[in-house]
Amino acid sequence: MAVDPDHVLRSAAALLTRKSTATMDEVARAAGISRATLHRHFAGRDALVRALEALGIAECEAALRAARLDEGTASEAVRRLVGAIEPAAGLLAFLYTENQLFEGEEQNAGWTEIDDRISALFRRGQRSGEFRIDLTPAWLTEALYGLLASGAWLVQSGKGAPKDFQHMIVELLLGGAVRREES
Repeated sequence: MAVDPDHVLRSAAALLTRKSTATMDEVARAAGISRATLHRHFAGRDALVRALEALGIAECEAALRAARLDEGTASEAVRRLVGAIEPAAGLLAFLYTENQLFEGEEQNAGWTEIDDRISALFRRGQRSGEFRIDLTPAWLTEALYGLLASGAWLVQSGKGAPKDFQHMIVELLLGGAVRREES
């Protein structure tokens, strides 16, 4: 029987978003395959995490396209982006904790491109007067990532309702980023 690598990755992502310390045996069970089969596709945890990273980058790129970042106001684009990225938020929350993905010379250039596109959105919002200029686009980008990860963990733990995910993240981020008129 042929093994579908996408099924294995998505099963691994689903498990690791709930239990980041899951063993390769647990990942194999979640995917419905043997550990030996899992190891034929992914030599170890690092290889699996790198494959999940590629999936995460692809999911982010798809969300960026779906969000149409150049259309409408920057605030509207942020709302669309959070909504578009929500299905991948659990995977991104897991990847966010994998420090080796974001350190050193082996960092995937895909993350830099994603960072640059989101930072450009915040910069556009600053130029248009929507967003505060005392918060750097890089800080706002990292704040968005942190809120997405926190929101995913909150929903997964049952402490937050999935229907509130987009609203809570957008309102907290934009509530702090929106430029207020001086009185």
